[in-house]
Amino acid sequence: MNENPRAGSANRALQDNLDGSESIFFASYGLIGAIVLIGTIGYAADRWLNTAPWMLIAGLASGIAVGFYGLIRASRLRR
Repeated sequence: MNENPRAGSANRALQDNLDGSESIFFASYGLIGAIVLIGTIGYAADRWLNTAPWMLIAGLASGIAVGFYGLIRASRLRR
């Protein structure tokens, strides 16, 4: 069997890149989760308070702000 000696270093480099970007993956899922979770809370508050669509809009805006805060924080910690 004739193996390429550079294949091992390429695999190691790929694994290092994946390990280093783990926090960004989690932060991107946190962005989506914050938008969905806080948006759902806003939707429920609209149904309860009968104020449609204002709480939903506030919940989505808050979810976007919280999600991007986490994303930016994770990208700064990665450096």
